[in-house]
Amino acid sequence: MASETSKSKTQVIVWALVGSLLVILLAVGLRSLFHEKVPVRVATPDYQDMTTVVSTNGKVEPVHDFVSHAPYPAVVKKVLVSQGDEVKAGTLMVALDSAGAAARVASAKSALVGAEASADAIRKGGTQEERQNLSGEVDRARLSLQQAQKDLAALEQLQAKGAASASEVAATRERVATAQSNLQTLEQRQTNRYSPLDRSRVQAQIAESRAAIADAQRGVTDANVRAPFAGTVYSLPVRQYDFVNAGEVLAAVADLHHMQVRAYFDEPEIGKLALNQSVSITWEARPNKAWHGHVVQVPSTVITYGTRNVGECIIAVDDATGDLLPSTNVNVKVVTQEKPHVLAIPREGLRTQGAHDYVFRVVDGKLVRTPVKVGALNLTLVEILDGLKPGDVIALNSTTSADLQAGLSVKAVK
Repeated sequence: MASETSKSKTQVIVWALVGSLLVILLAVGLRSLFHEKVPVRVATPDYQDMTTVVSTNGKVEPVHDFVSHAPYPAVVKKVLVSQGDEVKAGTLMVALDSAGAAARVASAKSALVGAEASADAIRKGGTQEERQNLSGEVDRARLSLQQAQKDLAALEQLQAKGAASASEVAATRERVATAQSNLQTLEQRQTNRYSPLDRSRVQAQIAESRAAIADAQRGVTDANVRAPFAGTVYSLPVRQYDFVNAGEVLAAVADLHHMQVRAYFDEPEIGKLALNQSVSITWEARPNKAWHGHVVQVPSTVITYGTRNVGECIIAVDDATGDLLPSTNVNVKVVTQEKPHVLAIPREGLRTQGAHDYVFRVVDGKLVRTPVKVGALNLTLVEILDGLKPGDVIALNSTTSADLQAGLSVKAVK
């Protein structure tokens, strides 16, 4: 009895599977009978202007920029402008306390006077007092020599008469020789008292003192920060009575009507860039504003920028009016190719298999695979050089999950 029950259940399962298969086959047959069509979006080739662009980021820079740094630690004595002010060339913007620099000027001048006095003394053979003392010593040495020579002559006469010994004459001769040597030494001191090394040393002291004066005077001058050209004060980080260290920024001025963008292009895009290509510039802080420019310098080398290998391209901003600020990060689009009046289709309609490009044309409600030859392309369009003509209808994609293939029955939808 149990065996018959099991056999009955097996038959039910088999018949259920057969019934399901028949339902599926019937559905497929009905679909084929009524030729259900897959809805697809379509487009037609038409003539239009194609523009190819390369996009990247960049940073705004003034063409004429002046950033003043503190030349030495000092107190800010005066601040005579405000950030955003338009200034003329030569306008005094910031003044530092220059008392220390002025003291260095005085000290350097004093050192120069001393060095020049030493040089004059060397040139004349010593100071006036030294020359007078040396002259007196020479006169005394000359008198001493003359006296020794007289004594020697007298002793020699006495020796000839037998009234003086040979030892007395020899001693006097030695005294004459000593007097002559002393006189010669003193006379040499009058003419060659200083060596070439002494002269070089004092000349070096003069040069060092003059350089110190010039440096200190620059410190006095640099204490007054003036605009070197007409422009806008776009940075003024100091206030009156602030203490600043050497190197700190005091003020920055730029001509905001002459700006440029330093743009960073990835290595594969560098070869597409050329001089005078037109550029569109946008800034997220002003989403409804766009600036225009052109390429004035193409990359000459590849550098590391963050995690990217990029080339730096300089772009002149043609319509800067003071509203594009220095150091802002912007987006740029460089037009690398312009082709007017070309036959083009949407890029999503192009398909590729290996090295072959093709599209699906819609002919009598069915898809026909059609080889095409393509030219330029951008993010949205593909230029068609051969294979299509105006008025053809091509399939872009289906509105369902169905895959497009040759022979598929379709219906066009917008």
